[in-house]
Amino acid sequence: MGREKWARLYCPVNRAWTLTSNIAESINAALVSARELPIYDFLEEVRLMYGRWNFTNRQNGSYTFTTLGKKFQELLTINENKTTRMKVIPSIEYLHTVIDEGRSFIVCIAKKTCSCKMFQVDEIPCPHAWAVLKMKNLTVDSYCSNLYKPENVMKTYDIPIYPLPDQSEWNVPVYISEEVVLPPRYKRPPGRPKKKRDKSLSEWFSNTRTNSCSRCGHAGHNRRSCRNESKRK
Repeated sequence: MGREKWARLYCPVNRAWTLTSNIAESINAALVSARELPIYDFLEEVRLMYGRWNFTNRQNGSYTFTTLGKKFQELLTINENKTTRMKVIPSIEYLHTVIDEGRSFIVCIAKKTCSCKMFQVDEIPCPHAWAVLKMKNLTVDSYCSNLYKPENVMKTYDIPIYPLPDQSEWNVPVYISEEVVLPPRYKRPPGRPKKKRDKSLSEWFSNTRTNSCSRCGHAGHNRRSCRNESKRK
């Protein structure tokens, strides 16, 4: 797979910050008990869970009074803290050279670019751009992407998840109420159904632990099977 598929630096379009399936794994973990319910009760539990999440995220977002959303404001603060020992050398009004630990970086605040590439990829002032903005006493608001600002983040939760009336009050069309639902074609295999997902090969290898001996400190055996007499003494 080409690097433009997984690296934000080489992608021709703006990509999201996270390219993993973490959100899907979190939802699966939250629905472990609900998956044992009948299909209607399961869907109702999913609707209620999403409604709670949507309300909580919207409420938290309404209490945000910073320039950016919480996650992006933390990144902005980290970048600002890294500017303490940087030296800014102006070239022209909008072009500057920033010396950071012996390395030189070129910052153009007019085009919102930096030679470290972080400014244009993250669309948040990198530490070098921050140093230039602080030297020129410029506000950081206009140099951050509008996608990170609270008013735009709140648009994610604009559409509420409406509650449903009681099942006895539903107006079900005739062609649906008279439809015959056949049993599944295949029978469930014997045994208790598993609840945990199948781990990939890389996860199995990353979670393997190598035992080390508490006597000699070498790996591959424990204290009981230790044969390193010289170290034991």
